[in-house]
Amino acid sequence: MSSDEGQQHPLTIYWIMWTALFVLSGFSYATDFMDPGYVRWGLILTLMFAKAGGIVFIFMHMGWERLALKLAILVPPVFIGVLIILMALEADNTFLTRIEFFGESPMEVETPGHH
Repeated sequence: MSSDEGQQHPLTIYWIMWTALFVLSGFSYATDFMDPGYVRWGLILTLMFAKAGGIVFIFMHMGWERLALKLAILVPPVFIGVLIILMALEADNTFLTRIEFFGESPMEVETPGHH
């Protein structure tokens, strides 16, 4: 039989991460009391990514993996996110092009009796 043992991480790392997630969740819930706007959404997204990053790094043991595996797992979602941002930026141009070529916007609601 082999006497190889798996690597054990100290429990304090997990307790610190759990506490950090608790604090970040508190800040996240506090954003519910802010006025709607870009600052609120920016904070929500920042806190969301911080919590997700901590979970992946500590609880999913990504922090102790080799760089090649980290890149293989983390780079594709970054590219997908960039493509989503590019599609969102292009959406207005596509909508305006449709209006230019097809006339009025089909999204306008006509009032009954007024044609």
